[in-house]
Amino acid sequence: MTAVDQPSLPAWLSRRWHDRAARSATADILAMLVAASLPWSTSLTAIAATAFLASMAPLLDVRAFVQSLKRPIGALPIALFALAAAGTLWSNVAWSERLYAVGPAAKFLMLPVLLYHFERSARGIQVLIAFLLSCALLLAMSWIVALDPRLALKPDAEYGVPVRSYIDQSQEFALCAVVLAYPVIILLRAQRIRLAALLAAISLGFVVNMAFVSVSRTALVTVPIMLAMFALLHLKRRSIVIVACAAAVLAGLAWATSPQLRRTAETFSRDYQIYKERNIATSLGLRLVFWQKSLRFISEAPLIGHGTGTIRALFEEAAVGQFGAAAEVVANPHNQTLNVGIQWGAAGIAVLYAMWLVHLMLFRGEGFASWTGLTVVVQNIFTSLFNSHLFDFNEGWIYVLGVGIAGGMVLRKRSLRKPATPTPGSVEP
Repeated sequence: MTAVDQPSLPAWLSRRWHDRAARSATADILAMLVAASLPWSTSLTAIAATAFLASMAPLLDVRAFVQSLKRPIGALPIALFALAAAGTLWSNVAWSERLYAVGPAAKFLMLPVLLYHFERSARGIQVLIAFLLSCALLLAMSWIVALDPRLALKPDAEYGVPVRSYIDQSQEFALCAVVLAYPVIILLRAQRIRLAALLAAISLGFVVNMAFVSVSRTALVTVPIMLAMFALLHLKRRSIVIVACAAAVLAGLAWATSPQLRRTAETFSRDYQIYKERNIATSLGLRLVFWQKSLRFISEAPLIGHGTGTIRALFEEAAVGQFGAAAEVVANPHNQTLNVGIQWGAAGIAVLYAMWLVHLMLFRGEGFASWTGLTVVVQNIFTSLFNSHLFDFNEGWIYVLGVGIAGGMVLRKRSLRKPATPTPGSVEP
């Protein structure tokens, strides 16, 4: 092609804009960027998510999208945001605090869009792979920072945590380690030993890092639960016994050789004893205080709660005249159910549990997408016993992306299996 034949940049951009396939590919690339940036940067994730939503505007079939919103899997996340917005009307704190508290729920507006798009796009698996590769890169960086803390990407970094926090890092590593168990088993059954060994090594790498470098106590509790779920769903009885024995041996070796793992586990009993004996504000002790007070707050406004953004004000009022752990003031009770119940009462808890339930039901089938989505939902439910993870940035976005993309892939698979509806007058073969 000569220079005369080559289209100008404006003409090329115009052609790309009017080419629906090209616009869809652009949206997929932006979704990959959201997934890849999530382990590293809140700002880049927010920018990429905004760009993704903008790229989706010309792709939406309004009638089909509105129809998709009638499904509970997409309607309930919107209902949770709508409740947060409506809760500002009966809240008694400053409007700045009310509006700020609405923000964490806004990400759920993206979930129905992801479901809609990846029900039609065949690139959902590439987005999930982008997240896995980004976490693998973070894994390598974690080992490097453990050897030389000066290479961390933030000042005063925790040991082996190059960016963000050890809680976020553990959440990502635990998710990747458990999700990879499914393709490893499928590849072994198909006699694809090399690829299975590669994925198993990556999965084991995440586990070893959590055992010897950095792990959150929440991950210590939830990883065994997720692995048990995998064994019950995807392994035969004999395999379950073998895997359980192997896991017990590996856990014993890790316990014997990892001071970091022992210190983390021992903080459970140590924090509780220090709190009970001295009323000192330990992590576990504070959670017990927060939960006790939160239950009292919910009992004072059980139906629709105190309103959006009222958590801090309630804890400030309850801290008057107190000392030690009881005098701590927070805007987060470190439990998702209590967080929702304080602000929106039984109505909010009902919406939250209904959303979790319909998303669990969505991923009942077989396949990598179903296993990924199920793991994301189960991890979020159990970690939300100790944190308000749906409203945290990193964990909340993991839920939105995981359920939205894997859910779209599941819906796409189901739609492709459905027989075409014969038109009137046609003859079925």
